[in-house]
Amino acid sequence: MACRCGGYYYTLNAKASFDRDSMKTRKVVLRNVSVIRMFTNGFFRSKWRSVSGNRRILSMDAREKSRSTILESSKDKRVPIFVMMPLDAFSLDASGSPRIRKIKALTISLKALKLAGVHGIGVEVWWGIVERFSPFDYNWSLYAELFKLISDSGLKLHVALSFHSSNGKGGVSLPLWILEIGDVNKDIYYRDQHGFSKDDYLTLGVDQVPLLSGRTALQCYEDFMVSFVNKFESFIGSVIEEISIGLGPSGELRYPAHPFGDGRWKFPGIGEFQCYDKYMMEDLKMAACREGKPQWGDGGPQNAGCYNSLPSGVPFFEEGQESFLSDYGRFFLEWYSGRLICHADAILAKAAKILKKFQENEQTSVMLVAKIGGIYWWYQTVSHPAELTAGYYNTALRDGYDAIVSVLSRHGAALHIPCLEMMDSETPPTYLCSPEGLLKQIQSISKKTIINLIGRNTTERLDKVSIILS
Repeated sequence: MACRCGGYYYTLNAKASFDRDSMKTRKVVLRNVSVIRMFTNGFFRSKWRSVSGNRRILSMDAREKSRSTILESSKDKRVPIFVMMPLDAFSLDASGSPRIRKIKALTISLKALKLAGVHGIGVEVWWGIVERFSPFDYNWSLYAELFKLISDSGLKLHVALSFHSSNGKGGVSLPLWILEIGDVNKDIYYRDQHGFSKDDYLTLGVDQVPLLSGRTALQCYEDFMVSFVNKFESFIGSVIEEISIGLGPSGELRYPAHPFGDGRWKFPGIGEFQCYDKYMMEDLKMAACREGKPQWGDGGPQNAGCYNSLPSGVPFFEEGQESFLSDYGRFFLEWYSGRLICHADAILAKAAKILKKFQENEQTSVMLVAKIGGIYWWYQTVSHPAELTAGYYNTALRDGYDAIVSVLSRHGAALHIPCLEMMDSETPPTYLCSPEGLLKQIQSISKKTIINLIGRNTTERLDKVSIILS
C-alpha cells in the first residue's frame, strides 16, 4: 500500500505494520536511507536531515518541516526524494503580481538537487495567487515559469491545489475579491460559538450557495481545477505525478477547531465546534426539523467547553445524560461530521471527473490525493473530544474514519495522513495521546477498503528511531 503523510511523506506496503517493535529495526516496515540538505530560498541549507522510504518530500514550512512519499520498499530500489518548494520563493511586485525571487539562484539549486539524486519538487499552487484580483482572471504565469524551470532541470512535480490561506513569512491570502466579499459578509468563513471567524478557508456552508460573484464555492474550486488542467495538460502524468486537492484549513479535510497562531487555542485543548456561520446554522436547523426535533437546530452543544478545555469536567465529552452519547449528541455529531464528508465527496468527485482522461491512459496517469489532520491527543479517552470538534466522529465506540476512506476510495484518491514518526511513549501521558493508535486504525481501514495511504512526519527527527536502516 502506498503511504504518504504531511511533514515527511511515506508509502507503506499494505502488509506493513505500525507496530513499534518492528519499527525499532525499521527493516521490516520501511527500508533504505537517504540524506539530503534542505533547500530554501533558492539555496541549500547547512543542516542535514535523514530521509527514508521509497519516496519523500522535504518541506521548508515551519509547521511541516519535511514531507515524503514512499512506494513499496525494496533494498534494490533507489529512494525517490521530493523537496518542497518554500513559500517565500515567491513574492509580489509593485503591481501585486507574483514573481519568482532569485530566479538564477533557484535555477542553480534545482540543477544541484537533480545532480544530488532528488527525484522531484513539491509545489503548492495557491488560489490566492492565481485568481487573485477578480473572478475567472487566472494568472498562471508564475507557475508556468516555475514548472518549466523544474522540468528543464529534469525533475518531477507533486502539486497541491491550495484553497486556503497561509500565515507567516511569505504568507498567501485567499483571493482579494473573496476577501472583499468577506469584509461585507463574514459568514462565508467558519465561525465559532463566540462569533469569531478567520479568513483562512471558506465555510462548507457556502459550497452550494452562489455568494461568490454569482458562483458557489464548489463552482469556484471546480473552475480553478479545470483552468489548471487546461493550462498544464502537457505536464500531467509526465512531469506532474501527483495532484493533492485542498479540502480545508492547511489543505486538510477538517474544521478549524484548533486554530494555530492566533491565541485562541494551544495544545492539548479539545478545540471548539465550528458551525456557527449563518449558512451552516441554516443547514443544522433544517436537519433538526427533519429529525422532528427543531430545538436541536439552535446551535452546537452548549456544554462542550472551550478551545483550551480538557475533557475532564466537560459534560458533553463525558458519559452522562447530556453527553455525546445522548440522542442529541449523536444527532449533532452525525450532522457535523456528515457535512464534512459531503464536502470532500463533492470536491473529489469534480477532481476525479476532471482528471479522468489522464487516468485512462497509463502513460499520463496521475495520483489524486486528499489530506486529513492527525488529531492524536485525547485519543485514549472514550469520547476522543479533539477529533469530534475537528469533524471526525471517531470515538472508542464508533469508527469515524471509515466513511472518509470510503469516499476517497470511490473517487480513486489516496489518503494523506501526518505524524508517522510519533510514538505513544514520547507524548505526554497526561493528555492520553496515541498517534500509534490513530495510525493503526487508519491503516486497518485502508487495507479493508484498498486505497493508497500516504504519510508524513509532523516533526523533524534526527535520532536513531527516525532512521530507516537499509
